Amino acid sequence: MKYAPLGRTGLEVSRVCLGTMTWGTQNNQADADIQIEYALANGINFFDTAEMYSVPPTAESYGKTETIIGDWLSRNPSRRGEIILATKIAGPGLHYIRDGGPITGDAVVVAVDASLKRLQTDYIDLYQLHWPNRTSPHFAKHFPGHISFSDVDREAHSAQMLDILQGIAKCIKAGKIRHFGLSDDTTWGINEYIRLSDKYDLPRVASIQNEFSLLHAKDWPYLIENCVHEDVAYLPWSPLAAGALTGKYLGGARPEGSRWSFAQRNGLFRDTDLVEKAVSGYVDVAKKHGLSAAQLALAWCDQVDGVSSTIIGATSLDQLKEDVSAFDLALSDDVLADVMSVFREYPAPF
Repeated sequence: MKYAPLGRTGLEVSRVCLGTMTWGTQNNQADADIQIEYALANGINFFDTAEMYSVPPTAESYGKTETIIGDWLSRNPSRRGEIILATKIAGPGLHYIRDGGPITGDAVVVAVDASLKRLQTDYIDLYQLHWPNRTSPHFAKHFPGHISFSDVDREAHSAQMLDILQGIAKCIKAGKIRHFGLSDDTTWGINEYIRLSDKYDLPRVASIQNEFSLLHAKDWPYLIENCVHEDVAYLPWSPLAAGALTGKYLGGARPEGSRWSFAQRNGLFRDTDLVEKAVSGYVDVAKKHGLSAAQLALAWCDQVDGVSSTIIGATSLDQLKEDVSAFDLALSDDVLADVMSVFREYPAPF
C-alpha cells in the first residue's frame, strides 16, 4: 500500500480510503467487520463515514454507519490507533437532521459529540463539512448555468464560515477532533476558509472530498491545482460513478441490491445516453488491456496528479478485493492514451 500526506496535518493516509456509506442499508455489522479487517490487513488506514449515513439517506438510516463502526471499535479498542477516522457533519436540507438547518459553530459542537458517542471513540481524526450552507455545484447541480453564484451573499456566508471555524477550534482544543476538511465545496470555499483561518488564527482546512471520476472530472485541473499549491489533500469520492464505471448498468441492467436499484435522493442523474456510450468505451479499453472496468477507472483516478487518497466503497468482499487491487497497477502510456481517447469524446457525460 502506498501513502500520501493528508494536507499539512502530518498524517500519512493510505492511497485507498475505505468508504462506508453502505453499512447499515446494503451491508450489516458482519459485512462491515469483514471489510474493516480486510482493509487493515492490506494497509488501508483511512476510513470515511458521515453522520448522515447509511445511504440512501433517511431518518431511519441516519447514524447507522457510525454506529456500526463504533460497534467494531468497542470490540477492538486497542486498534483505534491503526485507523485515521474521518466523518462528516451534514449540511442544510434534511429535515430530520437539526430541522434541516445550516451548519453553525454550535451545531458542530453538538454533532461532534453525537458522532463520538455513536463511534464509541474519544476523538475524530478528520471532521468534514459534508456540503456547504450555500448551494454548490455538486449533487447534479454542476452543469453550467444551473445555479447562480451572484445570488450568494458573500459576506453572510463568510461570517457563517468564521462561526463554523470557531466551533471546530473549540472541538480541537477539547481534543475531540484533530483536523477538519471540506466536502462538496469549491475553489472559493477552500480559499475563503484558508483566508479566515490565517486572519483569525483558526484551524486550517486539511482536505476536500468531491465527486471525481472518468465520468465526472469537473475539478480537473482547476480545483485540483488549487489543492496542490495550498497543501489541501484532494480526496475523490464515487470514483466509479456510483458503480456505473464497472459496466454493470449497461443496457439498462439493475443488478439486485446494487446502488441503482435503490431510490436516490436526486434520482439517477448519472443514467444518461452519453454515460452509456462512455462506459461502453471504457469497458472496451479495459478488455483490450486485460483489466476489469473497475480496475481501469480506479487506477486512472489514482494516477491523476494531485489526488491524495481515493474513497472506494463495496458491498461485497470480492468487490473490495478487486477495487483495492487496482491501486497496485501502473497504467502504461498506451492504456492512458486509449483512456483519453474516450475521455475526449465524452468529457462530461452527465
